[in-house]
Amino acid sequence: MKIVALCLLIALSLACTRGQDAHAADNTSRNERDRSGQTVTPTDQSESASDRALTQAVRRSLVDDDSLSSNAKNIKVVSQNGRVTLRGVVASQEEKDKILAKVHANPDVHDCDNQLDVKSN
Repeated sequence: MKIVALCLLIALSLACTRGQDAHAADNTSRNERDRSGQTVTPTDQSESASDRALTQAVRRSLVDDDSLSSNAKNIKVVSQNGRVTLRGVVASQEEKDKILAKVHANPDVHDCDNQLDVKSN
């Protein structure tokens, strides 16, 4: 009985892993870029009231747009002295363009550092 249970467990384990991609995602270059200390990350968000309000306004414009993917709604938005940095992966070039248009439509945005990547298929 123990042997049958063990065989079933092994068969189930193999069936679950069969559909998975054999290659692990390689984002080494992106990780190295982030480790350099020169990349803006959410911890760099300015604590000034104007920059916090700017980040909130950009985030709200993304979340309220039902045409954007959940990845697009969850990009990193960091504001420093009116400069907005966008980081993350979006579904398409059209989605990327739509996000940029929303950012530039905000009169409090002085500059935008677009670091968005389009998901490769």
